[in-house]
Amino acid sequence: MTRLPRGLDAALGRVHELPTAPQPGAVTLCSRGLGLERHGPSKTRGRRVLDAVDFEVVAGQVVALVGPNGAGKSTLLAALAGELTPSEGSIELDGAPLTHWTPLDMARRRAVLPQSHTVGFPFTAREVVAMGRAPWARTTRADRDEEAVDAALTAADVRHLAARPFPTLSGGERARVALARVLAQDTTTLLLDEPTAALDLGHQESVLTLATARAAAGAAVVVVLHDLGIAAAYADRVAVLDEGRIAADGPPREVLTTDLLTRVYRHPVEVLDHPVTGAQLVLPVRR
Repeated sequence: MTRLPRGLDAALGRVHELPTAPQPGAVTLCSRGLGLERHGPSKTRGRRVLDAVDFEVVAGQVVALVGPNGAGKSTLLAALAGELTPSEGSIELDGAPLTHWTPLDMARRRAVLPQSHTVGFPFTAREVVAMGRAPWARTTRADRDEEAVDAALTAADVRHLAARPFPTLSGGERARVALARVLAQDTTTLLLDEPTAALDLGHQESVLTLATARAAAGAAVVVVLHDLGIAAAYADRVAVLDEGRIAADGPPREVLTTDLLTRVYRHPVEVLDHPVTGAQLVLPVRR
């Protein structure tokens, strides 16, 4: 009997098995010693974007990735999603290296919300959201496609936009439809890259409320944020990136400190408690 090559054997083994829900506190996605370089057109020595990053995504938690521009937040998210190949280190999804999974298997285990939201054809908003159900085609979970799409449209507050062509929507509306697609995909790990960037104040709050609700239901959520106040209010953990390294990772009150943030952001930052609610506030010092 001819044995399949080890990689192909693995690909035909665990591949296409439907994932099961992780236990609370289980690590669904992690990196170990992750390094990544970006090379220019000449392929000469590149710029190191990530360096020795150890990072865990945990079921039942919202972890916020914060840091100044160029710190590596979106690059780390893309690497965790399998969209960038590390220069060194390893990444595991549901206990197996990313290379173990086919794109279909990864799509059943993690959903990714990118920063930009473009669609090449005039699909309606509902059709775009329904694309999130594609990984479950020809499985038992396809039976709840319509239910999942309806729930996602409602959760992202875009049900009234369902019949509108996606290209005609405003930037904020597109962002919310794209989020609904991620919600409809119904994975246990969510990777959200600046989901609040194009949104008004009310919708920023509703997006983070959705993220915390997903985590409370057992999902693992990673969200890239620029607003440190939102990170303090909604995240269970905050990971601060500085020049491609994790400068701190832990509960917001332990990580979001005046000294650390002032050093990382190269600007004076004040961290204080709200005089009425006691909520942690993070404010730039303005002269």
